[in-house]
Amino acid sequence: MADQYVQSGEDSKPTEIPAIRWDEPPEGPVLVLLDQTRLPAEEVELVCTDASALVEAIRSLAVRGAPLLGIAGAYGVALAAARGFDVDEAAAVLAGARPTAVNLAVGVRRAEAAYRAELGKSGDQELAAGAALAAARRLHAEDAAASAAMAERGLALLDELLPGGGHRILTHCNTGSLVSGGEGTAFAVALAAHRAGRLRRLWVDETRPLLQGARLTAYEAARSGMAYTLLTDNAAGSLFAAGEVDAVLIGADRIAADGSVANKVGSYPLAVLARYHHVPFIVVAPVTTVDPDTPDGASIEVEQRAGHEVTELAAPQVPVAGAEAGGGIPVAPLGTQAYNPAFDVTPPELVTAIVTEEGVVSPVTAEALAELCARSREVTIS
Repeated sequence: MADQYVQSGEDSKPTEIPAIRWDEPPEGPVLVLLDQTRLPAEEVELVCTDASALVEAIRSLAVRGAPLLGIAGAYGVALAAARGFDVDEAAAVLAGARPTAVNLAVGVRRAEAAYRAELGKSGDQELAAGAALAAARRLHAEDAAASAAMAERGLALLDELLPGGGHRILTHCNTGSLVSGGEGTAFAVALAAHRAGRLRRLWVDETRPLLQGARLTAYEAARSGMAYTLLTDNAAGSLFAAGEVDAVLIGADRIAADGSVANKVGSYPLAVLARYHHVPFIVVAPVTTVDPDTPDGASIEVEQRAGHEVTELAAPQVPVAGAEAGGGIPVAPLGTQAYNPAFDVTPPELVTAIVTEEGVVSPVTAEALAELCARSREVTIS
């Protein structure tokens, strides 16, 4: 079914619209998303009535960010089950919607497993759909708890590495409440530092080509009253050279078994700059982002996105006669080819620490990550 848009009733200031929520209007259950492609200009909710609508929302980045994609994937399976669609088909298309982000497939599998277990036990479709929804809600709550734990552990690590406070943190892409069931991953650490009076400045990479930093991280920082400054991605080097960066905090979309980190393209150059300038480079991500089945960075599938994201300036509210399918304003000659990977991979030797809800890994090694994951599984089972 086609998606529907609902405009928030308040235009004068940011609202507290959740990034994702389950709703059950009289016409049937739906998954409601805050459309991140419309921020910061307007806060609009996007209503998905089936898995195909959610897949389109995922691919268009209306909903994005590794932890939130896992939650969305789980709710998508529950939505298919509740509306009587083919759950296997829905799970397959959802899991493959963005190949680099491992959390998406993890969330899909959790809800699908709950659905299958209940269906095998009771044979009742309605009960099985309820089990899938319960699994999605548990994952949502777990991610909120993980976010709080990562913020606490990350701030403690910052204070250990940079005693005295006054932290000047550089971040890339968007890792706040827009990507999480809670307050985020890397951004949640910066927010904790702000609340503790220990954040001097948040440097926000604009993050080309889709500007998640400019549109989303700056939006969240402003809403939180943080001291922040936006910079073009290629200005980061001059900040390091001027001694204006104390630490780099980023999230992750997949962490391989050896500690290689796939994150929004532009992260790897920051790691190289940080190493040269002796600045801590810290990755903040839930344990679900660690993928023991991906042995190393070379094994991570890096999503390649459409060239028009580079050759056009996205301006969905500005109609342009003769514009290409991307719908933006052309900034390159017609027919220009563009290299547009969504992610790059940072090797473990450039990562100072990986902060998770279960603990901090530093130095980053395959053995330390495996031990962390094993410990997490034990906690989950108990």
